[in-house]
Amino acid sequence: MPSPSAPAGTTHDVLIVGTGFAGIGMAVALQQAGRRDFLLLERAGDVGGVWRDNSYPGAACDVPSHLYSFSFAPNPDWSRVFSTQAEIHAYLQGCVERFELRPRIRLNAEVQAAQWDDASARWTVTLVGGEQLHARVLVTGMGQLSRPAMPKLPGLTDFAGPSFHSARWDHGCDLQGKRVAVIGTGASAIQFVPAIAPGVKQLHVFQRSAPYFLPRADRAYRDWEKALFRHVPGAMKLHRLWIYLSYEYRALAFTRFGGLMKVAVGVPFRRLLNRQVSDPALRKRLTPDHPIGCKRILLSSEYLATMARPNVNLVTAGIRRVTPKGIETDDGQHHDADVLILGTGFAATDFLAPMQVQGRGGVELNQVWSQGAKAYLGVSVPGFPNFFMLYGPNTNLGHNSIVYMLESQVAHVMRCLAQLDARQARTIEVDAERHERYNAHIQARMQDTVWHGCTSWYVDANGHNSTNWPGFTWTYRWLTRHSALGVYHLSPKG
Repeated sequence: MPSPSAPAGTTHDVLIVGTGFAGIGMAVALQQAGRRDFLLLERAGDVGGVWRDNSYPGAACDVPSHLYSFSFAPNPDWSRVFSTQAEIHAYLQGCVERFELRPRIRLNAEVQAAQWDDASARWTVTLVGGEQLHARVLVTGMGQLSRPAMPKLPGLTDFAGPSFHSARWDHGCDLQGKRVAVIGTGASAIQFVPAIAPGVKQLHVFQRSAPYFLPRADRAYRDWEKALFRHVPGAMKLHRLWIYLSYEYRALAFTRFGGLMKVAVGVPFRRLLNRQVSDPALRKRLTPDHPIGCKRILLSSEYLATMARPNVNLVTAGIRRVTPKGIETDDGQHHDADVLILGTGFAATDFLAPMQVQGRGGVELNQVWSQGAKAYLGVSVPGFPNFFMLYGPNTNLGHNSIVYMLESQVAHVMRCLAQLDARQARTIEVDAERHERYNAHIQARMQDTVWHGCTSWYVDANGHNSTNWPGFTWTYRWLTRHSALGVYHLSPKG
């Protein structure tokens, strides 16, 4: 029933925040279960999440598309092994149409805050602009890589030319023949740097830490392969399974036997570096100084060769300040630039920000997470009834497809909703003690992973790794789909 103060039409059974893979996957699951009273809220003017926003040149996925897609919506027509941003975005738009979700999506509806009301057992969701919606259940699908991280550099706002983050690419800015400065050498930069280098006059790439690379084994699918996938669905399922298994075994190196990284990553990386970069001094600057796997391992067959181009300058000195005409480094050099591009990644550990979430008693989620974000299965937090996160704390991967993890989380949320209805309860909330026990186990497991004791975007300011899952994805799937729901408290309707 709507809360007494809720105007007609503003109350829904489920509100979903975000229309990327998480939000769309959740909506399809609700619809297929016969649940029609839900609404997706999207801050932008189109669906697609990060695959809408990251439209920079060369943008593509680093997981093969036959695995980086919904199991319930296979696509036999992927053009390449690693599909481009435009193709993945089109796939998500197609899923919205295929499953007739458009009437249940509100675009340009950015959520500012969400507050739990114990009396009505409802969430009040406030949009930017002040409009309020109400729901029995709130599900967030905002992802860990949705908020661009802006560097804190003196003079950044003084730069006179065009300046933008890679996730907010300015397609109206012509880079042809320009002097371009790129700050950052992460997953986005290693894709757009090779794409723009041939057309610019001079490219300065500012590197704080050299990443490890593996060659991207990309190729176009042949027509006969796509025809096979289209007419023999079992062949496409076997192909997806083969990709999954070939990636899943890598969890052993990330979470159990870090020494395997030297063979699995170190050897091919050095081969690639030696083959593509002939200058010993440049090779040294492109050689990482951190343990393999500690930071994200990137895929590219072009980046290292791009660094050896005559019009590309790799800068490893620290940045002192940004000036109106370029960047000054700690060694006193000034690097002239007409355009500044920030490839500085995302605020991965600032979950749900800038949205504010208040649970029981008005307690803010950010306050609960002051020592590091954590949730049961990355989904539920005590003190926040009828609230579920998709792609929440400790559900990111270093070795496989996040879409697989998202489908596991969606299945878990559906189990919780079924329990809520079967018991005719007003609220479902994870037990605080079981929540703490689970997260203590996760952090203990983290001690044995390659991410432990390392500074990276996986780790927050407290040294707490709130990002990655320290195990196999099939283990996580079993927990989300088959573990007992006794960890949850269900309160009866009054």
